Amino acid sequence: MKKSIDLLFITGNDIEKLNLTNKEIMDAVEASLLAQGNGQVVIEPREHLIPNPEFNGHFNILRGYIEPINMAGVKVVGDYVYNYKQGLPSELALLNLYDPRTGVPIAIVDATELTSMRTGALTAIGAKYLANKNSRVLGHLGSRGTAWWNVVLLDEIFDFEEIRVNSRRPESRNEFAAKLSDYLGKPVKAVETSEECLRGADIMVEATRLIEPEVLLKTEWVKPGTFVVPYGTISAVEFDLTDVMDKLVVDDWGQCKGGKFGSLRRHVDAGKLSLETLHGELGEIVAGKKAGRESDEERILFWHRGLSLNDIALGHLIYEKAKKLGLGTVINYH
Repeated sequence: MKKSIDLLFITGNDIEKLNLTNKEIMDAVEASLLAQGNGQVVIEPREHLIPNPEFNGHFNILRGYIEPINMAGVKVVGDYVYNYKQGLPSELALLNLYDPRTGVPIAIVDATELTSMRTGALTAIGAKYLANKNSRVLGHLGSRGTAWWNVVLLDEIFDFEEIRVNSRRPESRNEFAAKLSDYLGKPVKAVETSEECLRGADIMVEATRLIEPEVLLKTEWVKPGTFVVPYGTISAVEFDLTDVMDKLVVDDWGQCKGGKFGSLRRHVDAGKLSLETLHGELGEIVAGKKAGRESDEERILFWHRGLSLNDIALGHLIYEKAKKLGLGTVINYH
């Protein structure tokens, strides 16, 4: 007798109604890092599909399994830098969640905002373990996609005295700063250059949307004690940036050491970032297997490529909360 299978389709509107708190988002992502650090996951390197270089975009395919929550997942996300010209987000994504014991599909989740949330949470959790506790100034390059949650979740932890943002288009950075100022209840400054944004900052985040490599974050601006997060798809940093760092940390070495994209792709190829120079993965630090920040003077770099594990953990939170609140659309799959 054929068994009926239903799955839950959870839209962006459904997710908005869940009113996820900053704590819920960060707790879910941190739990996935803990599982990773304890070896309770399977994570496959992401794959890329480039339909046509003339489209100025590509798809990322991310896959993983988290044992403690008994969940497997596959996310497909399009990354198209000129989507803003059509009024579309730069990234559009869907996450499929599966029962890892049977392969039964459980849910299809709009993962567009989820991707931004989990990326911001990863930046913030990295800072929780690796930035100075008394960090007061944030400099953030980039104003689209994941930028919002980077700033919001970092400020949740540090309650900055000064936040500066910069991006290529004045209208974009000005709107971003105005929305953040209103949301956070404190002034956020839109500045004209990357130097104005980053020089003197305690935490530097580079989340730009470059087409070709361009130096926007200079090594000389990184003072002792600075925490640096460069994760743009295309490099925006100087080649000697890694030379001044006391610790180099990644989210997953398997992903960072391969693939076509990433802010430190050239550093890996040249051997500046290798198993020998790598301090560890963030999950190892969360699990207590590697040290985080050990002095106020350390310069620490955290490069994250974005993990399926973080997507799956946040997707699982969304799925469970949607079921509890009666949100989402039940679809008869089989």
